[in-house]
Order: sequence, then C-alpha cells, then structure tokens
Amino acid sequence: MDLYQWLCVLGIHGTFATLVAGLAGIIRQMQVMKQAMQASLRDRLVQGYKAGIRQGFADMEDRKNMENIYRQYHMLGGNRAMRDLRQPFPHLPMDQGAVPMAVSDEE
Repeated sequence: MDLYQWLCVLGIHGTFATLVAGLAGIIRQMQVMKQAMQASLRDRLVQGYKAGIRQGFADMEDRKNMENIYRQYHMLGGNRAMRDLRQPFPHLPMDQGAVPMAVSDEE
C-alpha cells in the first residue's frame, strides 16, 4: 500500500491526502538528490586532493576551490574520511619547487 492509500484508510481523503503523498515523494527525491550531490562532491574532493599531493603543490586558486567544495560537502553531511584526506592539502607548497609547510596534529 502506498502513502495515499494509507491516508485514505485512516480517513484522510481527497486533496489533503494527495498533497501529503506528493510532499512525501518530493522529500524522497530531495534526499536522493542530496546523496547524489554529496557523492559528486566527494569524488571531486578525492580527485583534487590526490592531484595536489601528486604534483606536490597547490596554488591559491586550487586551495580556495577545494576549501569551498569541502565546506559544501561537509554541510551535506560529509564524513571523517574526507577530513583525514584533506588534512595534508593546506600544507602543500604554494608553487612548484617550494618547501612544504610542516603538518601539525592540532587541526
């Protein structure tokens, strides 16, 4: 039985039942879209962090971009795994050939 049928069984008929059932469907779709966006942002973060670590530096534009993506990911319910992957990224040198900054455990 779907939500509309349950509402009808409970005596909630007509427009209100249709509205409630429709709203429940919209909420489900929004949850799926949130999960899809989070997965997409997570993939972008993994690729960006790995690229920076592989090349050995991250310029200011890369840092700002990755920080913005991370904030949005975190607001969607991001997890500790990404925080751990993110930790060395801000400590990369700003340009190729520079000496990396020390990584502290205080963050």
